[in-house]
Amino acid sequence: MQVAVVTFDGFNELDSFIASALINRCRKDGLEAFITTPTPVVTSMNGVEVTGQRPMEFVTEADVVLIGSGVKTQDVVADDQLISTLQLDPSRQLIGSQCSGALVLARLGFLKGMPACTDIKSRPFVEACGVTVLDAPFHAEGNIATAGGCLASQYLATWVITRVLGEDAARDVIGYVAPVGENQETVERAIRAVHSGEAALS
Repeated sequence: MQVAVVTFDGFNELDSFIASALINRCRKDGLEAFITTPTPVVTSMNGVEVTGQRPMEFVTEADVVLIGSGVKTQDVVADDQLISTLQLDPSRQLIGSQCSGALVLARLGFLKGMPACTDIKSRPFVEACGVTVLDAPFHAEGNIATAGGCLASQYLATWVITRVLGEDAARDVIGYVAPVGENQETVERAIRAVHSGEAALS
C-alpha cells in the first residue's frame, strides 16, 4: 500500500513530514509514504528545500493520497493545470487533507455535502467554497478525511494506519513516538480523535 503525501511549494513542514514519518513506521507491514511534488524540488514556508520522492503522476496509482498545506495553497487551487494532475478516485483511494489542503479537496469537489476541518487562517477561504468548517481537529466520511491544525497531522496518519492495518498498528506507532511518560494518553487521544471524527458513520 502506497501513500502519496502531496507537498506543494510553500508547504508546512509539520503537515507533510509528521504524516509521512508516522506512516513510514509501518514499512515492514507494507505501508509506505512518499513525499509527492509537482516539481523536482519544493521549498517550504520556512525556506527548507526538499527533493520530492515521487512526481505528481504518482497520485493516480497511490492507495492513499494526503494533500498537505502551505502558504501557497490558494495559488495551487487557482492553477487549473496543476489541479488537473490530481486525478483522484475516492471509490478506490483513501483521500485526506491537512489544514489548507481542504481547499484542494473542495476544488476537486470532494467536500460536497460534508463538513471539513482546517486551520484558523484557512477557515474563511474554505467556508467561501460553501463548506461547513467544524471546530474539531479531524473528520472523516467514507474514504475522505480532513484534519485541522498542524499537529492534527498525527490524527490523519492514525486514520490511514487504522484503515489499512488496523487500530493495533496505529496504537503501536503513536505509542512509540509519544512523549515519554505520556504514551498512553497520547495514544488514546489520537484514537479518540479518529473515532469521534468518524462518529457520523455509525
